[in-house]
Amino acid sequence: MPWSPQSWRQKPIRQVPEYPDPAAFSAVEQQLRTYPPLVFAGEARNLTNSLSAVAEGKAFLLQGGDCAESFAEFSANNIRDTFCVFLSMATVLTFAADVPVVKVGRIAGQFAKPRSDDNETRGGQTLPSYRGDIINGEDFTEAERRPDPARMLRAYFQAAATANLVRAFATGGYADLNRARHWYLDDHNHPDLLKRYLGVVDRISEGVDFLRTFSLSDAVAARTSKVDFYFSHETLLLPYEEALTRQDSITGDWYDTSAHMIWIGDRTRQPDGAHVEYCRGIKNPIGLKCGPSMSEDDLIKLAALLNPENKPGRLTLIARFGADQVAEKLPKLIRAVKKSGANVVWSCDPMHGNTIKSAAGIKTRPFERIIKELKTFFEVHRAEGTHAGGVHLEMTGQNVTECTGGAQDITDINLGDRYETRCDPRLNASQALELAFLLSDSLSAARHKGAGLAASA
Repeated sequence: MPWSPQSWRQKPIRQVPEYPDPAAFSAVEQQLRTYPPLVFAGEARNLTNSLSAVAEGKAFLLQGGDCAESFAEFSANNIRDTFCVFLSMATVLTFAADVPVVKVGRIAGQFAKPRSDDNETRGGQTLPSYRGDIINGEDFTEAERRPDPARMLRAYFQAAATANLVRAFATGGYADLNRARHWYLDDHNHPDLLKRYLGVVDRISEGVDFLRTFSLSDAVAARTSKVDFYFSHETLLLPYEEALTRQDSITGDWYDTSAHMIWIGDRTRQPDGAHVEYCRGIKNPIGLKCGPSMSEDDLIKLAALLNPENKPGRLTLIARFGADQVAEKLPKLIRAVKKSGANVVWSCDPMHGNTIKSAAGIKTRPFERIIKELKTFFEVHRAEGTHAGGVHLEMTGQNVTECTGGAQDITDINLGDRYETRCDPRLNASQALELAFLLSDSLSAARHKGAGLAASA
């Protein structure tokens, strides 16, 4: 079947709700089609080029952000704090790995969430499940849980405002390396981490100052005064994505202008399904979540469908097995991809496969299990002779208590202190930076051995 921005409508679809008022829904779709793009085709091409370097082991991918952005928590301070954590982590990883870090946020569009069940029952009442603020509300009332197409318009404008602020931070001086000491200041819960971070910043500053003594100030400033930052989200609500699909006037190719990069979730990756059909025709870089149920045959089929030209940087495989399954299931997929000759980026999502419930029934993720999956991911790639190219994290700049463990030693008892997520537990600022240091130790060791990223563990 020839591809078009609408051809997904002829395929079976999952994880998309039924809207009670089709006329109102169509009106919102039509309105979105007239709105300006949130990102540009040239930016998406630049990201593809950067990810091609990751595929070759010449760069590292850091992708992360909120599990689900919300309307209620939308604020400049929250956006700034998450961006600062990103900058802090990227600084640590760049220093350790001695390669560029490609920075891709789960931000400015991560509003929709897949659900295990279409409905939720409380106290004998059954209502539609909460699917993210772009679809319905979290409060357990009939009015809030009813899918409302007007939410797509609100999500669009919030994404636009978020992207505008992040771009200002990234290019307007806030991301200047001279400000690195101010990106992470949380010494209340983790003073040793702050000390270690400032030690890295001081060593980088010494190197920058050394270069400036050779009259290279202009060249140094051009590389350290701003950063490239990209936006991504799961492509779940396809009517919204289609409405923001535009044909590039330069190349004639189609792009989803809601984000630079989108990914297909583990629940919607059917080769004959609507989400794969939509993504195969756009030229954005695409991510594909690979969970325990992914077979070698399906992965090779999906790689061919989503990247028929086998272009480096086009397809990122995001492994999310869980700490107890990654050692068994990941090697088979890596070998299948190697045998097929597919050009891919391998990234690790150590969050989604490690969700458990505390003794009190609160959903959480133990930090030690997150680290275990991440380390095993790198060990497997070292054994297979392939590149472990990146990480994909759910994290926030806020001092939340949602994931247990880490140097802060958050326990089940602490979870209720600041448990603020709308869906899944997130690493807080200290846990995210602690993870970056644990990862940097491995990358640094591999670099000093001259083995490159492929040998990191």
